[in-house]
Amino acid sequence: MIVVTGATGNVGRPLTQALAEAGEQVTAVSRHAAAVPDGVRHVAADLAEPQGLTRALDGAKALFLLLSGDLHAPAAGPADIIDLAAASGVRRVVLLSSQGVATRPLGQSRIAMRAVEDALRESGLDWAVLRPGGFASNALAWAESVRTQGTVAAPFGDVGVPIVDPADIAEVAAACLMDERHTAKVFELTGPEVITPRRQAEAIAAALGSPVRFHELTRAEARAAMTRFVPPELADDTLDIIAAPNAAELRISPDVERVLGRAPRPFNDWVARSIAAFR
Repeated sequence: MIVVTGATGNVGRPLTQALAEAGEQVTAVSRHAAAVPDGVRHVAADLAEPQGLTRALDGAKALFLLLSGDLHAPAAGPADIIDLAAASGVRRVVLLSSQGVATRPLGQSRIAMRAVEDALRESGLDWAVLRPGGFASNALAWAESVRTQGTVAAPFGDVGVPIVDPADIAEVAAACLMDERHTAKVFELTGPEVITPRRQAEAIAAALGSPVRFHELTRAEARAAMTRFVPPELADDTLDIIAAPNAAELRISPDVERVLGRAPRPFNDWVARSIAAFR
């Protein structure tokens, strides 16, 4: 059995589906009750209280570990989840980390995530670490303003990074959970091209067949919006990257293709699959 945490999110949902379709027994974990694919067991648990995962981990051979923003904080203790997994008989853990652990290692949230990576390496378990850059699905933050005002509002409109489709992250995660060839490896996951927020707005407009205006936010405006959903230090870390990505953050990684045998999906593909959210 494979346990998927964050199973209702942009990565966890397609990962759960992919594992189920591959014939794996899957336990989907989320904080609240949720619909899951046929044949998948659901367990409601909060990762901030690791002992709540005990039932989910019973009989599991592998764990996909996704930590929400509040669990990146140093006071959280997500490494306890790895200890619990080992004690429960789990043999393999795939951790969703962050590209910034390597590209900007001194930020508070990245120091905390590096500690989780280190705990996993030292656990004695089989492991793989996924380090994605920005997610294509972050564009869903614009869905309401596109629907109601025909507008995308974002900072740094002409600064781009190679954002990755969460479906690609999910497929790589599935491969790492099921295939021992990917053990003890770190995968940097990006999309196939650098794309700016302005160009993302243009892609949404093209898929809608109607104009979408781009409005550039100041950094302060963007930070105020982000801190409604994530801790301030995580918002600052993110804004630092998207304001002035360094060479490592602009690099197109070959790792999606190495694992999946195909190029990563471009942003336009994600938009085509997600366009209903913007109508």
